[in-house]
Amino acid sequence: MNGETDHGGLDTVGSVETLFDIVEFVHGNEGVTLAEAAAALPYAKSTVHRHLATLKERGYVVEEDGYYTGLRFLELGERARSRRRAYRLARTKVEELAAETGERAQFIVEEHGQAVYVHRALGEHAVNTDAEIGKRIPLHATASGKAILAAMDSAESSRIIERSSFERVTSETITDPESLADELDAIADRGYAFNREENLDGLHAVGVPISGPEDTVIGALSVSGPSHRLTGHRFEEELPTLLLGTANELELNIAHA
Repeated sequence: MNGETDHGGLDTVGSVETLFDIVEFVHGNEGVTLAEAAAALPYAKSTVHRHLATLKERGYVVEEDGYYTGLRFLELGERARSRRRAYRLARTKVEELAAETGERAQFIVEEHGQAVYVHRALGEHAVNTDAEIGKRIPLHATASGKAILAAMDSAESSRIIERSSFERVTSETITDPESLADELDAIADRGYAFNREENLDGLHAVGVPISGPEDTVIGALSVSGPSHRLTGHRFEEELPTLLLGTANELELNIAHA
């Protein structure tokens, strides 16, 4: 046996891929029926049904007029975002930033070459976009993502950039590696990054990297809001100063935790 088949001759790697295809389809189409899933996915209806039944039995999907992702994923996700003390410490700073600015604040980390929302908080005037916890977005299209890339070891950031598809999220998204490299140099010099409608039309953001022991990049803090509010002196000076101070406090907390 080559390690990729079980005793019944089934391709277990392929079976796992099938399982995750079904999970991701249910997640993206909450309330989907078996017939709809089977029609949309490249698997036999019996295969889809067998996997859904297993997921339901294990608590990963529920059936209520269709299939939905189950709360078992919440348990796994909460464990994932609290596994590092630095992630837990960042939550307080995100909440403080949201309260002080009145805007949306978030803590984002890099995983598998993408930016992932770990914490988010809404201030009094915040715009509630679809930046849900766990959502993955391109690093090159966000203030936090660019801040992380700029603070990384150059060899590591180069590997990520080389593998990037440079997806154009909006008309303002950077899609050229050389242009991104120039911007990352500027971000590294000043210590913070801007997002000018690069991830969502009408939304601006400022982001700063968070470093841990030995200058390893842990993630980034950012504040985002409507472009008509995040502009001029507030956008270019007040928020960067606030974020740099907050980042310094968080890094001290992480270092002495």
